[in-house]
Amino acid sequence: MATVVDLITYPVKGCAGTSVDSTHLTPAGLAHDRSFMVVSVDGVYRTQRRDPRLALVRPTASADGSRLTLASAQPESGHGALHLDVTTSAPRRDVDLFGATYRGIDQGDEAAAWLTDLLGTPSRLVRVPPEHDRKTDGLTPGTSGYADSSAVHVLSRASLAHLHTRMAEHGAPPLAMDRFRPNIVIDSLPEGCQGEDWAAEPHAEDRIRRATIGAAELGYTKLAVRCAVTLVDQKAGARGGPEPLRTLAGYRRFSAGGVVFGAKFAVVRPGKLSVGDEVAVEAWGDAET
Repeated sequence: MATVVDLITYPVKGCAGTSVDSTHLTPAGLAHDRSFMVVSVDGVYRTQRRDPRLALVRPTASADGSRLTLASAQPESGHGALHLDVTTSAPRRDVDLFGATYRGIDQGDEAAAWLTDLLGTPSRLVRVPPEHDRKTDGLTPGTSGYADSSAVHVLSRASLAHLHTRMAEHGAPPLAMDRFRPNIVIDSLPEGCQGEDWAAEPHAEDRIRRATIGAAELGYTKLAVRCAVTLVDQKAGARGGPEPLRTLAGYRRFSAGGVVFGAKFAVVRPGKLSVGDEVAVEAWGDAET
């Protein structure tokens, strides 16, 4: 009773996403999702929490991942597109992600100079090494690249519409879906479909415990705890006002550890995903409180 209406992969953690019509869901998430990360010269991850201009970086990866293009959302500023041959054979270095140490492959001085100039702070670009073996937590175990936690973030249009209704009660305008950086956006089938229309219910994704989409299967891990990244205008690369956190704090503050919106999933079975695929829920659970 629900279909995929958008698939978004984020090749470089913290940077803009790319919508695709179809992709392969790997054990670590959508193809190339968070395979790269911008770090300080000391190897500490950069995030829109501290560096909102990351949103201005528009990365695209080739189908086989051997090429990465970095473009600016503001090309008039003089930042031309940079085309990189991705290296997986360079020496590994330690990188810090939320205080945990992982390994990364530095992608060279050209990428570092481009990012440093656009962000206005010394930066390097690293890639997840092929031997990366990260274990993610939550109800269903899994893995991911440089994502905050689980491999896949699912959000419904019904949840966003309900948030907009709440925001409108105190005069706040609606926000774009990209504020929440989902990987899979779901919506109801057209009117006239038969059966229970669960996707029309706000936050139904919170209760999904196992779902089949296309050739792939997802297992629930946890609710998505929201942070200051949602305050960043993804088109401008700058913080806006207090929304959506102000409104979400009034009705979505859960024991999971803060304000939540959307749900995270691990990949149980990899496979092809396409816009238009039906989301078949195999198991439901109670929403966390």
